[in-house]
Amino acid sequence: MRMEIRGRNVEMTDDLREMVRKRFARLGRQVSPLATLEVVLSEEKNPRVADSQVAEATFYLKGVTLHAHESSPEMTHTVRELAEDMGRQVKKHRELRRKRSRTRKLVDQMRGRPAEARP
Repeated sequence: MRMEIRGRNVEMTDDLREMVRKRFARLGRQVSPLATLEVVLSEEKNPRVADSQVAEATFYLKGVTLHAHESSPEMTHTVRELAEDMGRQVKKHRELRRKRSRTRKLVDQMRGRPAEARP
């Protein structure tokens, strides 16, 4: 999985980059190596906004794009919540794909065709 980490109004330290990589490394093992993840970390400068630390992630998979947006007062908490949200989305996407392939195999069996005949 290719990962791109950017910051807007945030100083991108090596510790922050490493934290993001660690949080999303597990997702990288669940998807294709051709997948691309873009993470954008930003800070709202408005003092009235309580959840000023914002993180957005966009996951480009084969045939689908997953997107998540989280905000909280602390960047570490925001990244953790973002990784959990993307994990749920990836899990749901994988289950739908598995369900679809199982359904196709069953339909082929009911129609009397061998399961391997499908292109």
